[in-house]
This record gives sequence, C-alpha cells and structure tokens, in this order.
Amino acid sequence: MSTRPSSPAGSSSIESSVKAAANRLTEAFRSRVPCAPISDLIGPDDVVSAYRVQTLYNARRQANGSAVVGRKIGATSEAVQVQLGVDQPDFGVLFDDMAYVDGACISMDELLQPKAEAEVAFVLDRDLATGNLDVDQCRAAVAYATAALEIVDSRIAEWDITFADTVADNASSGVYVLGTTRRTLEEVAPVEVQMTMTIDGELVSAGDGAACLGDPLHALTWLARRAREFGEPLRAGQVILSGALGPMCAINPGSTVTAEISGLGSVTAHFSTKPTI
Repeated sequence: MSTRPSSPAGSSSIESSVKAAANRLTEAFRSRVPCAPISDLIGPDDVVSAYRVQTLYNARRQANGSAVVGRKIGATSEAVQVQLGVDQPDFGVLFDDMAYVDGACISMDELLQPKAEAEVAFVLDRDLATGNLDVDQCRAAVAYATAALEIVDSRIAEWDITFADTVADNASSGVYVLGTTRRTLEEVAPVEVQMTMTIDGELVSAGDGAACLGDPLHALTWLARRAREFGEPLRAGQVILSGALGPMCAINPGSTVTAEISGLGSVTAHFSTKPTI
C-alpha cells in the first residue's frame, strides 16, 4: 500500500524514525512479543509519518507472501474511541492470512493482546476509484453485507497507544471472521441493524448501525475517499470491515465469541487455550 501524503522532503531524521518504527513493529509481529510505543520515534500526533510506517510495515508482510484482500476502518464508534483514547477513525489493510471462516478455532498463539469487535462487513463488486465517491456511489458498489467479528490486536505493550501508534500498527489489526448470511443493501439497511456480542454466553457488548460514524455506509464513504487519496483505491472483490458497532472486549484463551446482528445473522469464533510451556 502506498501513500501520497508525505512528511517534509529532505528530512533524513524523519525517514530514519519511520524505518525504526517499522522495524520495531515488524519484530513484535515476528516474535509475538509486544513492543514499546512507536510514538516515541515519530510523535503521538504525526499522522503522516504514522501512515508511512504502516505502509512500510505492511509492505514487509506482502514481501513475505501475504496478499491484500481488503481494508478495515478503525475507531468508528465513540465507545471504541474512548477505549483507545483517540478522537478520529483510521484505516488499515486486511491480508488473506487474517481471514477465518464462521465457527473457526483461532489459535491464541497467532495473537498478542486480542479484543473482539462486532461489525458490518461489506464485499464490493465494483471499484471505488473515480467519481464523487459519495454515499450513493459507495452503496451501489456493495455486492452484499454480512456480520463480522474483527479481532483487533496491538503490537504495542499493554495497548499503551496514541493515535499514531494505532495507525502505524496497521490500525491495530489482528484477524477477522465473516458470517455466512449475505444480504444485499436492498434487503438490509446497515444503519438500522442492532448488535449484541457475547463471550462464553455472557453479553459483553451491544450497539447499532448508527454507532458506526452515524451509518456504516458513511464509514465506507470515508474510507473510499481516504484510500483514493493515499493512492490505493478500493477494488471490486475486496472485504471492507466498516467499524465497531459497540465496545470492544478482551478475549481470554479458551473463549467463544458470538455476534448477532439483526438482518445479517450471527458469526462465531472459538479461541484455543495456549499450550503450557
């Protein structure tokens, strides 16, 4: 993923800091050992540099064989913004090795500090690369919507993050699970859906479509415009995780997480118990 915005030209210190931050996140991803915040390298509010770190970090995953299959929007609900201590949405990349089927058992060895969010996912059947990229155009580009669990994760120890940290860390991406019920936007209005999420049968989160930037389609529109700005517009076939409909909740080894989203059915993921060393 490339970006058009860039930090001031001729700043070797900024370039060095971006590379150092990407190196830190890459090693945390490789070793499965959380690292110190990277905001000490690029600054907590340097969004331009943070996206440059994300680009470099993600390019290394692609070099190792991971393929881009979509995008995710993060921090779309006020509840999650409060939990993360941020005040605006961000976006990251979805890779093929992040995807799981409904009912899958996900190894906790693949994750560091996972938390679950329930979301509306969109799958596109048209590119969103030209035009006004307004709500009507983005709506028309959606093949179908489905329920999704996003398992957010952070390479930053103790989730001690600023906005720059979460952006650089591929928007705190972990893995995701799509449900099997598919609905066109003629059949369901994303803004009207109601969500409940349980962990081991206990209700832990609830919300609705309006919690996601006022409407998950508004989130999609925001993303389409940002992605084009950054030189990598949304493409047909991509999966778009539109953002949480309610608070995220930590996952423990051995847990089962289920989200129910009205009109879109349910989606479940099981999590393995980490082996004893």
